[in-house]
Amino acid sequence: MKGILGKKVGMTQVFTKEGKLIPVTVIEVEPNVITQIKTVEKDGYDAIQLATETVREKSSNKAEIGHTKKANTTPKRFLREIRGVNVNDYTLGQTIGVDIFEAGEIVDVTGTSKGKGFQGVIKRHNQHIGPKGHGSQYHRGVGSLGTLLPMHVLKGKKMPGQMGNVQRTVQNLEIVSIDTENSVILVKGNVPGAKKSLVMIRTAVKKPNDKNDAANLVTYTQAVEAVAEVEASADVEEAVEEVVVEDAVEETPAETTTEE
Repeated sequence: MKGILGKKVGMTQVFTKEGKLIPVTVIEVEPNVITQIKTVEKDGYDAIQLATETVREKSSNKAEIGHTKKANTTPKRFLREIRGVNVNDYTLGQTIGVDIFEAGEIVDVTGTSKGKGFQGVIKRHNQHIGPKGHGSQYHRGVGSLGTLLPMHVLKGKKMPGQMGNVQRTVQNLEIVSIDTENSVILVKGNVPGAKKSLVMIRTAVKKPNDKNDAANLVTYTQAVEAVAEVEASADVEEAVEEVVVEDAVEETPAETTTEE
């Protein structure tokens, strides 16, 4: 088990050299610092605590400053634990980057879904809409709340209420590409959360050892070079045609006229 914290930037699409389009979510990763290592002997379980996104000491209290100072780092905005790891592979204050993962790995991504506010049962629980006629007067209501007995609403009844803004995990997503230069991870498909929200990428629980072949993507640089080569070859062909035409004009004998 391994993981890292990142920030959701948004969605885009990439293309393979075979012409296949792949929708991806762009996750920007600031180097994560291990601020605490928990063990079974001391804490009852094995885990590491990751911290990311530096904040000013002025915006932090003494407890936060002292906690991160043990790892010889500055105060951080987000701290999260990852269990099930081999704590012997990590040291306090160690920095983790995007190179911890590889293209083709299967991961689980956890984030906080977008908040939708107070919503009715039609939208919140996907219940059926009522009759649409004018005489119905009951188009998007909550519907029947229970039977005659026990004459009260049973516990767990699906009702209107707050929708969204809850932690959700999308499992078995594939890492399409990793850009170590820009500290960016491209994950196939969509992940929960709004733009600029915190997400956690971890090894897939159901498929921890699965790994697909890395997609052979077409990069912007390769596309520009290919276009430049095509344009250059086209310019050469035009130049050759012009030379051939000029040579043909020079070889054509001039017409002579005779006076009678």
